[in-house]
Amino acid sequence: MSDVKTAYGTTAQAITCTLASLASSATAGREGTVIDNGTNKYLDALVMLQAKLQTGTPANDKSIYVFVYGTVDTGTPTYPDAITGADAAITFNDPPNLQLLGTLFAPTAGGLTWKGGPWSVAQKFGGVMPEKWGIAVRNFTGIALSATEGDHKKIYQGIYATVL
Repeated sequence: MSDVKTAYGTTAQAITCTLASLASSATAGREGTVIDNGTNKYLDALVMLQAKLQTGTPANDKSIYVFVYGTVDTGTPTYPDAITGADAAITFNDPPNLQLLGTLFAPTAGGLTWKGGPWSVAQKFGGVMPEKWGIAVRNFTGIALSATEGDHKKIYQGIYATVL
């Protein structure tokens, strides 16, 4: 008799979302390039984010918010909020019409690196993975993010089922 088990993509995949010098803002942020799940057909994806702040003392919410977006419109995609599906600046609606995937809290002063996740994408869509999805990030720490893109990491690992 066979067993169905959870299996994981062999390596973490990069998410294209430029965070270098992302300013702190209550409404502005950055969206990442849409990820096409039509080929891999992952049942879920676990997302992790690493962000480094410039030197200073956190203020405002002392948080970096990671949102997830998806679409069922795979022809000419229609995305929620102000999402375009590109690695681009975004002005979020207030409140945003996006699912909050996770939060990185940044409570301590200094040019520190903060890490968060893994967060489940499918969980935010009722347990079903959209064919096209991506992330959007809003920095509301009171400090801009590091100007060095290599200081930031945006990755996901696909999850699928396998029969053993």
